[in-house]
Amino acid sequence: MAMTESPEGESRTLRRVLTTPQLWGIAVGLVISGEYFGWNYGWAVAGTLGFTVATVIVTVFYIAFIFSYTELTTAIPDAGGPFAYAYRAFGPMGGFLAGFATLVDFLLAPPAIAAALGAYAHFLNPALSPLWIGVLAYVVFVGINLFGIRESANFSLIITILSVAELLVFMLLVVPAFKVENVVAHTESFGWSGVFAALPFAIWFYLAIEGAAMMAEEVKDPRRTIPRAYLLSIGTLVVLALGTMLLCAGAGDWRTLSSIDYPLPETLAMVLGRGHLWTRFFASLGLFGLIASFHCNTLGYSRQIYVLARSGYLPAFLAQLNERFRTPHWALLVGGLVGLAALFLGRTDQIIIFSVLGAMMMYAISLVSLIALRRKEPGLERPFRTPFYPFLPLLALVLSVICLLAIVYFNPELSALFTLLGVLSLGLFRMVGRRQVAVQLHVLDQQPATKEAN
Repeated sequence: MAMTESPEGESRTLRRVLTTPQLWGIAVGLVISGEYFGWNYGWAVAGTLGFTVATVIVTVFYIAFIFSYTELTTAIPDAGGPFAYAYRAFGPMGGFLAGFATLVDFLLAPPAIAAALGAYAHFLNPALSPLWIGVLAYVVFVGINLFGIRESANFSLIITILSVAELLVFMLLVVPAFKVENVVAHTESFGWSGVFAALPFAIWFYLAIEGAAMMAEEVKDPRRTIPRAYLLSIGTLVVLALGTMLLCAGAGDWRTLSSIDYPLPETLAMVLGRGHLWTRFFASLGLFGLIASFHCNTLGYSRQIYVLARSGYLPAFLAQLNERFRTPHWALLVGGLVGLAALFLGRTDQIIIFSVLGAMMMYAISLVSLIALRRKEPGLERPFRTPFYPFLPLLALVLSVICLLAIVYFNPELSALFTLLGVLSLGLFRMVGRRQVAVQLHVLDQQPATKEAN
């Protein structure tokens, strides 16, 4: 659903201002909080060895997925991302399923990050309330995103660079204390059931990298910029994820880190002492990584809500853009309210699993859409083509289905709630949404916009 610029419609379109470094900043920023917290819950269910196996499986999946997903993103540079690809491949019902899954993914990631922000702040100052720090984060960063994409992207780039630098400094500080015997200690219960149970927490290392596709209508020269940004991003995240996990495991008794929202400063506390200057300093800077992801995920959910509303799947007022800043202000505000509700009602690990459920469903639909579009539209211009097709997307699809089934098996109650919400949303869509789609959704059936428009 690429949008063209026209004099009469210009005020209703998003601005094309993003460059490769800015998009890299958004893509890595979307994910980087996953290196700061959340993944360590996998140790609680699988131990270090089982979680390492889960992380390797998930890393292979994400590398295969990004190479496949980039083909879709460059061929159909649309702010709807997976929704646009599935609609083009399978029609309104495909669009609905992908849109629902993507919304769950991006609406539920920010409250988990907000909870960790509160936990980090509480680590620094026990007098601070973790819950109300999370609420403050929503107020501040929804506000920042209201002021325009260029300003938001520049902020994302700066804060992401600081976050990456901080993780590298963390690794340098922890390396001298690393011991292999710490990594393999207390792993007598290693088994495949633990590996599968740990998958959602391994996915948290990379979750939401696909959200950069939702900036496609705001990217300069998306056919070149998007592949460069995606490949740089996945490379960056693989190094940071594996390095952070292994060094934390080898620094001391990993069991003390398996159920807290601030594993990195706690690791430094084990290595250097809780009162050490670097420990306090890192906990302060650790907020940068969480802020980067919170900010970028706010961008992601607002663009998804905007596109679904623009296409008739959600109430039309959610597609309104601020006249001055050309940002989807109602989408930002309503999505923020949903996230706040989750923050008050759920635990961090529950919110993570729920977000991952949406992500895995969306990944599978996107990969099937890629294969379907190769057959349905062989002449579609594809500036980036998936290497080793069809092996790579099929590998990613099989791994995504395995991960999804494992998450459902080990989390039946959350999976039932996810299914219930999906059924209710489908019922509403069948009653009112399809009529709106028939009226409003017209450009998805066309070829992508011309190179000049993109």
